[in-house]
Amino acid sequence: MEEVIPVSSAFALRHELNARARQLAIESGSAHDTTAAEFPSVIFSRTRNHEHGNFHPTSYRNICADPAWSRRLAKVHTSGPKTPSAPRRWRELDCAASSDALLMNIFCYSRTLRNPALCALLAISPGERPRFGYKPRVPLHDGQLDRTEIDMKLGSLLVEAKLTESDFQTAPRRLVERYRHLLEVFDGRQLPQIGTRLAGYQLLRGVLAAHASGGAFCVFCDARRPDLIESWFSVLQAVRICNLRCRLQLVTWQEISATLPRSLRVFLGKKYGIFPAP
Repeated sequence: MEEVIPVSSAFALRHELNARARQLAIESGSAHDTTAAEFPSVIFSRTRNHEHGNFHPTSYRNICADPAWSRRLAKVHTSGPKTPSAPRRWRELDCAASSDALLMNIFCYSRTLRNPALCALLAISPGERPRFGYKPRVPLHDGQLDRTEIDMKLGSLLVEAKLTESDFQTAPRRLVERYRHLLEVFDGRQLPQIGTRLAGYQLLRGVLAAHASGGAFCVFCDARRPDLIESWFSVLQAVRICNLRCRLQLVTWQEISATLPRSLRVFLGKKYGIFPAP
């Protein structure tokens, strides 16, 4: 078991993950490209034997066999080549540092959601089927419903997954104030703010979605990202409703890793530097 060493920034973790990805690609002969950015990212692709360097083989087979899951693989990477002569379009989940790919690696693995330890950690029933890119339809003041996505739904649990993202996004206060139950759920004076913008927009939306559905909301993030953990607690402290606060949690990838089958734990350790929490 390795010690979890915090990194100084999202950039530092992204750099580590891409270095690991390049080494794994060389060792395994996995098909891959690199972006043309100043600090290149590794972009994997499917190999001739129908495996994919960004995914555990079992998880990838399960994803390809499920139409709803496999549709997630088609999302185009924003940095991908756009010319007609390019050999292929890069996909978001091909990126070595993709938090969505990490999420699917874990939750599309055959035995993950039959694991009592993981189900207890997340307070869900064994055997739940994950839904990725779920739209919780949070109510707005004008009677409309917000149609933005949350990364995953497991039963009544909504999940926001982070890895190398810099933050949980900011939004103008006027945009956040469209949500019908904002000031019922949060103490407006305690909401984290940067200038005229509210910080932690994705967290605010997730908490409001849990309130509207009567379910729970959980953030998955890396234990090496104390900045994201601090952001979570800055939003949590603004929640007014006690029984809702009890349905909100943050779980690290390292804590999740400790509950997983050995083959998947080994994969996460090599590819992401994610090792079970001590």
